[in-house]
Amino acid sequence: MVRSFMRAAMLFAAVALSTSAARAEAPSPAETAGNKMEKKGNAEEKAADAEKAKGARMEKEGKAEEDAGKKNKNPTEEAAGKSRKKKGHAIEKEGEARGDAAEQMEKSGNKAEKAGVDARKDAAKAKADATK
Repeated sequence: MVRSFMRAAMLFAAVALSTSAARAEAPSPAETAGNKMEKKGNAEEKAADAEKAKGARMEKEGKAEEDAGKKNKNPTEEAAGKSRKKKGHAIEKEGEARGDAAEQMEKSGNKAEKAGVDARKDAAKAKADATK
């Protein structure tokens, strides 16, 4: 009895899921463009985070090199450390700016996708009203 109940439940679930999946409409062009923009923004943000980490690491290594130069009274090493620290800081700031731009791109993608969903819903509603 339990087995037959389980079979019936599984059959019902499969039918219910297949009909709901069949009703899903294809995404509108605005939704597709929004999704692409959002994915691109995510990838760009990930790359910017890696760039920020690289800059922070370079800045830290430059500071250590500068300190070693001061400790050993080696002006060349100290100058190289200062230069590396400055370059690392610049790379980190560039990564932050790139991350901000990527975040903005992701938000724009979300807005475009939402506009596409709203347009599709409005079109479906107008079509339903026209058939009444």
